[in-house]
Formats: sequence, C-alpha cells, structure tokens
Amino acid sequence: MSEPILIWGAGAIGGTLGAAFLRAGEEVVFVDNAEAHVQAINAKGLSIAGPIFEDTVRAPAVLPSDLEGTFSRAYLCVKAHHTDAAVRDLLPHLAADGYVVSAQNGLNEQVIAEVVGLERTIGCFVNFGADYLEPGLVHYSGRGAVVIGEMDGSKSVRVEAIFDLLKRFDERAILTDNIEGYLWGKLIYGALLFGTAVTDDSIADILDDPRHRPVLTRLAHEVGAVALAADIRTEAFNGFDPTAFLPTAPAEETSRSFDEMVAHNRRSLKSHSGIWRDLAVRKRKTEVDAQLGPILDYGAMHGVATPITTRLIAMIHEIEDGTRPLVRENLDELATIGTARETAA
Repeated sequence: MSEPILIWGAGAIGGTLGAAFLRAGEEVVFVDNAEAHVQAINAKGLSIAGPIFEDTVRAPAVLPSDLEGTFSRAYLCVKAHHTDAAVRDLLPHLAADGYVVSAQNGLNEQVIAEVVGLERTIGCFVNFGADYLEPGLVHYSGRGAVVIGEMDGSKSVRVEAIFDLLKRFDERAILTDNIEGYLWGKLIYGALLFGTAVTDDSIADILDDPRHRPVLTRLAHEVGAVALAADIRTEAFNGFDPTAFLPTAPAEETSRSFDEMVAHNRRSLKSHSGIWRDLAVRKRKTEVDAQLGPILDYGAMHGVATPITTRLIAMIHEIEDGTRPLVRENLDELATIGTARETAA
C-alpha cells in the first residue's frame, strides 16, 4: 500500500475525487477549513450522492492547523481565490520529492508554482459536475472531462501514475502534453458560465436562447482573442470547442458549439453552475477575480481589449454585494457594452 493521498479541500471536487480514490483502494487524508464538514466526515464518513455512484467512505479529516506529517501526493481542490493561502499552508507538509495537483478551476498552477516551484506543480483540468450540499455530503451529478499533464508537456513517471489513478475515477481520463490548452479552453467556457450565472435560469436555457447568444459570443471572443495573443493552442472538451469562439471563427461553428453545450448541459443533473450556487444559495464570494481576472491581465499584457469581461466581473461583485438581482436583464445590459463605440467607429 502506498502512502496516503492528501486531499486539500474536501468539497465538491476534492470530496468526489477523494471518495473515488478510497473506492479504488488508496488511503486518503482530507483537509478542509470548514469545521462542521471535518467533524461530519470523522463522525459518520463522507457520503457521495448522485447517479454515478452512491457511497459513504471513511477517511480521517482535519482542519489545516491540525494536519501532521508530510505527503508526496497532494491534490489541491479549493476555490481559486483560496489557492495562495491554501498552498502556503500545505507547503510544510509537502515532501521534498512531492507534487501538488491543481484539481481546480482557473489558472491556479501559476499560483501554486510560485510557492512550491514549477517542478512540483502538476496541471489538472476537471469538468465533472459536483456540489457540496451540507457537512459530510457531496453530490456527484455528472461525468465530465478529467485531464492531467506536466506543465512542460513531458510524459514523466509521476504523471503516468497520476493518470492511471484518474482512470480509476473515470476511464475516459486524458493524459495530455498541452494542459495549458485545456485550462485556457475552460477559461472561455468558464466566462460563459459566469455569464449564465448573472441570471436565475439554467445554464442550458441561457445558452439556448437566441436573445443572449450574441453577447455571450462577444464575451467568449474576448477570452479567445487573449488566448490567441498569448500563443495558446486551446483544446476541446465535452462538446465545447474553444476554437469556435475565436474572433475569426465562422458563425455556423459558433452556433454549433452553442448547440452542443446545450445538449451536454441538458444531460447533466447539475442545471446551474457552482458560480450561481455561490451567488444564489450560499451567498458568498465567487471565484470571479481569480478565474476571470487573469484574462484582464493577459489582455493588458498583449494589448487585447476586454470590456465585456471587465463589466461582467463588476456585475458579479454587485450581485455578491446584494445590489444587483439575478435576472436576464443583466445580460441585456451587458450586451450594450462597447456597442456605442463600435457604432461610432
């Protein structure tokens, strides 16, 4: 038996992965900063509900301040805006030859590498549906792409081992030499999810509505233009083709990608994004700055304007602060950004 896997963040992603690893025969130690969640896991186990598998698994869970020992295999599964603090707390527990897998949303590998070093950072892309419901309970609602890769694109022994383990979670897992392409591809998709989250309607309903596709297309074009300027070769996943949202993409390709996203999301039991859940249900700050903020930074670096992304971030903050409702009119307002300047031009 190999040493335990450290799962830092036992919520939607971390809880689902950790439970799957336990079912595969691995030992796991959960770390989470929610005391009630830690207590529930220790008292009655971590329960996974949903259509993929249902089980209650047993593993020790601790608060970050109570963790002891060092670990060679660590999966960071916290919200993007908690990455820096979490990886600094994790660092004393990472073995000298250990690594951190960023099982998160966004470009968090860069933040992790600044703390533990690029050589100890593994890129990871996850797109399965899961939600934290209550202490001790996670809902695994739908399969989605799981991709792993070294940041330099190499096929190392360690990344092969991680890949083998992830295949036991999902047999369709992918080992890639272009993990940044997947991460940037999901940034385009993620921007669209943030767009749907400013309403109370489902992801599929918003993406399917001809009224909103033009502004969502313009939003995606901004992110696609930044990726293009940064020389990123984006990768497709789960019916989403990011190249369909490059500014030069034919309109019919963009429409087809919208249709495929709608079909994928209608099959999922997770009708709304985790972003929407943070805004509407949990009433807490979202990952908007950590996920979409780098788009503004890269855009400024490469001279690509991002006015719609900038306004969307501001809208999300207004919803977080309780000064803006979750309504479709938010997308109508977003659609006016830049139009006056474009008309004048």
